[in-house]
Amino acid sequence: MNRPDWAEANDLMRHYYDTEWGFPVTSPAGVYERIVLEGFQSGLSWATILRKRPAFRTAFAGFDPDAVARFTEDDVERLLGDPGIVRNRRKIEMAVTNAKATIGLRDAGIDLGELVWSFRPADPTAGSDAAPGQPSQSAESRDLARTLRKAGFVYVGPVTAYALMEAIGILEHRA
Repeated sequence: MNRPDWAEANDLMRHYYDTEWGFPVTSPAGVYERIVLEGFQSGLSWATILRKRPAFRTAFAGFDPDAVARFTEDDVERLLGDPGIVRNRRKIEMAVTNAKATIGLRDAGIDLGELVWSFRPADPTAGSDAAPGQPSQSAESRDLARTLRKAGFVYVGPVTAYALMEAIGILEHRA
């Protein structure tokens, strides 16, 4: 298999690329999980997040937005003591905020997966429009980030939205 350099870094990254990265994820819970993990990844390596993903899934109730939306300050404090996850208060609070936003969309009759996928560009194989050496983003990722922020999501800038779009198969950049 022809993989990008990042996917050849280690067995974990190879497995992720071969079995998950770029494969379609459309369910609201699946998209919510990826949004949260992309937010936790900010400033860290993706390999770190992948290694911790089983602990994240346990800590965040399997990424069930209904369960996470009910988390209290006591839950945030408990998670700050969990060595299996990234212990950053703002990022933990981001997961709760984004769960509430996911529920808010659903209550308004909007499916998070459908919303995110509605930003698929006419040419999903087109690359980033960022300047060389700059983080990847596109007009669609900027629009998606803006739409998610208006819906109450946090930690969803255009670079994070672009990475999400690649990871869940909206953009087609497989080698």
